[in-house]
Amino acid sequence: MTNKHIFLILFALLTTSLASAQSIKNFNKNNKQITKFDNLGNAVDAHDGEIALFNGVYYLYGTSYDCGFEWGNKKAPFCGFKTYSSTDLEHWTDRGFMFDANPPVWQTRCDGKTYGCFRPHVIYNKKTKRYVLWINVYDNRVGYRVFTSKTPVGPFTEVKEPTLAVNSDMPVAGLNNGDHDTFVDDDGTAYLAYTDWRTKGSIVIEKLSDDYLTGTGQYVKSITTGETEAPGLFKRKGKYYLVYSDPNCGYCSGTGASYRMASSPLGSWSAGVKISDNSCGGQPSFVSAIKVNAETIYLFGSDLWNNAAKNEALANFYWAPLSFNADGSIKPIECIKTASFSKSRTTVKPANDFITGCDIGRNIQRAQTFTAVKSGILASISFTTFQTGYPDAGLSVEVFESGDNGKPIGVALASNTLPADSISWSARNAVVKPNIAVTGGKQYVVVIKSATTKGCYGFAYCDLLTEAKNIASISNDNGANFSAENNRVLKLNATIR
Repeated sequence: MTNKHIFLILFALLTTSLASAQSIKNFNKNNKQITKFDNLGNAVDAHDGEIALFNGVYYLYGTSYDCGFEWGNKKAPFCGFKTYSSTDLEHWTDRGFMFDANPPVWQTRCDGKTYGCFRPHVIYNKKTKRYVLWINVYDNRVGYRVFTSKTPVGPFTEVKEPTLAVNSDMPVAGLNNGDHDTFVDDDGTAYLAYTDWRTKGSIVIEKLSDDYLTGTGQYVKSITTGETEAPGLFKRKGKYYLVYSDPNCGYCSGTGASYRMASSPLGSWSAGVKISDNSCGGQPSFVSAIKVNAETIYLFGSDLWNNAAKNEALANFYWAPLSFNADGSIKPIECIKTASFSKSRTTVKPANDFITGCDIGRNIQRAQTFTAVKSGILASISFTTFQTGYPDAGLSVEVFESGDNGKPIGVALASNTLPADSISWSARNAVVKPNIAVTGGKQYVVVIKSATTKGCYGFAYCDLLTEAKNIASISNDNGANFSAENNRVLKLNATIR
């Protein structure tokens, strides 16, 4: 039987069913952005998409950056679109890619030589019994491609290229139409809200066909006057709302959010009202009307971009319900650390608030101690890491006996090196197999280092929940000296058999 010594609590432990939790953590007590990890301990890698609710299950759709996509880098591959599912908006399961992005046709359409492909949005058509996916592309005239699937996780199959009324006479593969949202009204009529780049970023809403696969030519143009994007269309108590990025600012870590109201999706629309100056450190992504227990909430999503990095695998998320005044107007957004919106008495044991950093390489090394729970073979070490800046050397994981204050002593008992191209761009578990004997009750040190002279390797850590016997430390002189870091523990697992 496998015995795992896990000195980090990676996930929350619920006292009742997952479906009743309804709590979302955005920031820790120090106002640092929390990295959301899936049920396998890998960072959630689905950006600029949405959360949708189908048959009692929440689905997160988004653009993946894990394979190394970088906007404007002609050598960068397209990674595709990911789906995650959850029953409580807190614990997420990786459901894989929405369709295979590896064939040349998709690399040609979406890789770094193009403007890229973004913003997967899924709606369900009750008449056709199909889930319909719209994505934003820049290789054709209309700016979108459409897919269908029998299930909310796919695989999605592309259908005929859609047509829309706006910019239908513009050049192919130009900056015609951009960020979009799909919306289904109470009567089953669907609409597409989208950005018109030919008017410098005004918002358009167009009615879709009965099968949701193309436009109808019925539309309202210039709802905003320009310099906006990322529309989110929803309905509440008979009124229609359009939330959008104001101004438009791709990959910006803090841009405004505004909204407008109407009595019909095709207008007329009210003047804009700003509800946030910085969207809680990101850019508006979606507003989803979803049921939590018996209540409908309007979940606002913001992409917390990574300081305009060309690769956004490390981008985080802000998710919290919007609040409304008695007259239906939206209250200004208050950026809350934890969004709790369950009316049940369920108690939840908090998970560790892990955040990420990146400095391993050159002269900097990091280390973490663990105590063997029994004598046996140290079968594997799993360390959460990532790459950025194209490292030119691999990542080494070494095991030492521990001296005073968690410092490594003697020679390495085991040393394993992972090639640079095996390390992901998002924070994921990298595994090595030392296969060495360890003694129960004895403390050991795992040292992570690299000889790279470019970029760095990252790590995930928590400064708020530690055990005295677990010591994280850092060396700034290529391992000659290690200094303990107070109140810190690295996200790392050791398995003893």
